[in-house]
Amino acid sequence: MHTKLAQDLGLEFPIFAFTHCRDVAAAVSKAGGLGVLGVAAHSAKGLAAELEWIEKEVEGRPYGVDLLLPTKFVGSDTGGLDRAGLDAKIPPAHRQFVAELLERHGVPPLPEDQHASNLLNVGFEKQRDVIDIAFQHDISLIASALGPPPAWMVERGREKGVKVAALAGTVDHARKHAEAGVDIVIAQGYEAGGHTGTVSTMVLVPEVVDAVAPIPVLAAGGIGNGRQLTAALALGAQGVWTGSVWLTTEEAETHPVVKQKFLQATSSDTVRSRSLTGKPARQLRSAWTDAWDDPSNPEPLPMPLQPLLVAEAQTRIARSAHKSPGAEQLVNYFVGQVVGSMNHVKSVRTVVEELASEYADTMERLDDWAAGDAE
Repeated sequence: MHTKLAQDLGLEFPIFAFTHCRDVAAAVSKAGGLGVLGVAAHSAKGLAAELEWIEKEVEGRPYGVDLLLPTKFVGSDTGGLDRAGLDAKIPPAHRQFVAELLERHGVPPLPEDQHASNLLNVGFEKQRDVIDIAFQHDISLIASALGPPPAWMVERGREKGVKVAALAGTVDHARKHAEAGVDIVIAQGYEAGGHTGTVSTMVLVPEVVDAVAPIPVLAAGGIGNGRQLTAALALGAQGVWTGSVWLTTEEAETHPVVKQKFLQATSSDTVRSRSLTGKPARQLRSAWTDAWDDPSNPEPLPMPLQPLLVAEAQTRIARSAHKSPGAEQLVNYFVGQVVGSMNHVKSVRTVVEELASEYADTMERLDDWAAGDAE
């Protein structure tokens, strides 16, 4: 399973794990893969503390970070708007809809001493401080989601010996990443959790492999076991970019109510919705997504207005989900269609070992079939 990319990064397994949980990122790296911490909502100061903690845990093993760098969002033509400018663009009807939705489900307000979760930081300039902090640490990879990385980020990666990656949902996106000079293209299919396009992994991966060769490609979307890992390598990928499968691990900080929902969900229980970030993102279906999908209600706003609009609501829902039936109906999180196979809580190391052992078993079975055909 030692692909060239895995060898270049010093990995035992070509398993890349995107996560918002530092414990999961560190555990994957310690188990022989590469943990990638999502840092879209981090401040520069907060990120420094997180990366310092990870580095103590992994003891020199490789790890990475992932950022949201969309090319199109409200205010992108001017480098982004300030908080007041964004607030002014949120229609009163949308604020009223969110307030009434929470009231209808009996979600209590926040205590006076608690504030809403951090907003997504979008835009190259808003992320520059965060990117600078990342490069000051011993990262092995930095990934750009939702758009090609800026030239200065690619140049900084080359100076530091850090591989720069970017996620692509179409072949056109992949070509733009290649033109930007990335070291790795991540072909993410429709099945994936979070921000994803409309082309399936099985179709997208070989198309991207052919389009950007010789740049190595990672396969993402619907990958949670060793058979799917084997299939990704057979399609020409040099590894897999996984996310959802880590959400039900022992180390994951997934909300307990959401984790239980994941364990009980089927592969048909997710939807692509703009209701959390303003861009289509696959997540668990809930009363929240149903309300925003109802054509009689307001449509989600574009990024970053939607996350600004719903930040306090999401914090209230998460805080009350374990004790309020209404909040429990609303609470959800990003997750891919592979959630239907996430039926048991396991340690991160167990997940990595199962991926590797099932890969080996699958390859042995294929070898046996090939030997039988040869006879």
